[in-house]
Amino acid sequence: MDFQSAAPAVVRAIRQRDLLNTWLRLYAREDSLPAVSEYVPGRLAEEADDLVYYVVDSAQWPPVLTIESEGTRMSAAYGKTGKGRRLDDYVGPRLAPSVMPVYHLCVARRCPVYTVSELEDAAGHKVEYERLLLPFGAGSKVTEIIASLKTISIDGRFEIRDLMTRTDVVAAPAVRAVIDRELSHRLPMRTRAITIADDLVFD
Repeated sequence: MDFQSAAPAVVRAIRQRDLLNTWLRLYAREDSLPAVSEYVPGRLAEEADDLVYYVVDSAQWPPVLTIESEGTRMSAAYGKTGKGRRLDDYVGPRLAPSVMPVYHLCVARRCPVYTVSELEDAAGHKVEYERLLLPFGAGSKVTEIIASLKTISIDGRFEIRDLMTRTDVVAAPAVRAVIDRELSHRLPMRTRAITIADDLVFD
């Protein structure tokens, strides 16, 4: 699964761009991961339904991500609540091979990761699933991730309930980006394509 090196402008949704900009302002102070306690973007309450908070245990590899709290849209899309569960267990064996590497890359790179997947609901309506992962921690260690998960359809209305369980999203997302450019003036820009295999080794 290839991930392109990208600047913040790759993010499409205005609300997600606002979330990212708040993260960038915190990151730019020391060129290091911000603490999640410092992260208070505007309109945070309005975004609550789309946000998922994860605790990251990177004492082993791959790291273990536990769902600390979740937005109602995620529960609806997966048809079940996930608070307190490991993410790999929550998404299940069918989706884990396509979902987990995205989160692992966020931990390994210590940078925001953005993907867009093309789905369909039960009625065949096209739905874009936009996922923005924001890493938090201390120094170089990622201890939390906040995910903004948005579903948008050019057809207008669509059925979100059980969207993930009804849709084959095993294929790689249409947009796959590591936001590692223009994070701050001292961070070197990189333009080559990034692959999971560059830093992550799976048995």
